[in-house]
Amino acid sequence: MLSANIQAGSSTRGYQDYVTRSWSHVLPAGNKRGSLDLIAELAGRHDIVGLQESDPGSLRSGFTNQTHYLAQRGGFAYWSHQPNRRMGGVASSANGLLSKLEPKRVEEHSLPGRVKGRGVLIGTFGDGDDGLTVAVAHLSLGAQSRKSQIDFIAELLGDHPHAVLMGDFNCDPDRPEMQGLYRNTRLQPPADCVPTFPSWRPQRAIDHVLVTPALAIAAMQAVPAAHSDHLALSVELDVPEHAFG
Repeated sequence: MLSANIQAGSSTRGYQDYVTRSWSHVLPAGNKRGSLDLIAELAGRHDIVGLQESDPGSLRSGFTNQTHYLAQRGGFAYWSHQPNRRMGGVASSANGLLSKLEPKRVEEHSLPGRVKGRGVLIGTFGDGDDGLTVAVAHLSLGAQSRKSQIDFIAELLGDHPHAVLMGDFNCDPDRPEMQGLYRNTRLQPPADCVPTFPSWRPQRAIDHVLVTPALAIAAMQAVPAAHSDHLALSVELDVPEHAFG
């Protein structure tokens, strides 16, 4: 599996780029297509991919649905996206789910928070309570909003034995607001915290792939997602065959 905040294909190589290249977040200039091709090459080496900050088709992406583009270029037969935040027709952001396996069901949920525009996208593979559930989320910057979002996700995932929650949490896994997730679901804190932000000098572990005990993580590493300001997390996961139906 892969979880990647792709920053809509924009390039950020240092803090100064947030100022000097701020135009790239609202205009289609820059080599976004080249960045997407690099991300597609990375994504294509995985079976299931969760995306954050994938533009669903606005001015800054040249009106390209980036999730669909990555699905085509990466060889994924199935894809879904959840547009969350729109800034007119200039820029937009979405969660995305790419899969080489057919999901039985895909659900979209808006997340609570002081500022609207966050969501969780959930794909279910297999049948019944033993099926694999994969959730992709991008949480808020504020701790109080994150807490309400995490509590909401915990209700959705409940007692699922084969659950994965991946995405950009904007916080370390041991933050107080994360504790409700561990108490009210079978998801566990990561055994190792892998720094993912900023990508040019990773210091903070704010991107995570959390799993239940029935799903063993065999390997996990942070890898560049083209020139995004986040590193992606690549995870080798041991999933029981019956979880796919």
